[in-house]
Amino acid sequence: MKYLCTICGYVYDPALGDIDSDVAPGTAWEDVPEDWSCPTCGVDKSLFEPA
Repeated sequence: MKYLCTICGYVYDPALGDIDSDVAPGTAWEDVPEDWSCPTCGVDKSLFEPA
């Protein structure tokens, strides 16, 4: 399942991860660190919803 930033529309795709933030491809949303933030607008995980 992908997750959408409700502020800017960035989509976190577990298959891709977020290499720039040291989140490896294949990292499930539940395993993304709590201090991770949207790479586009900087908001925290709490402002994402299932896409």
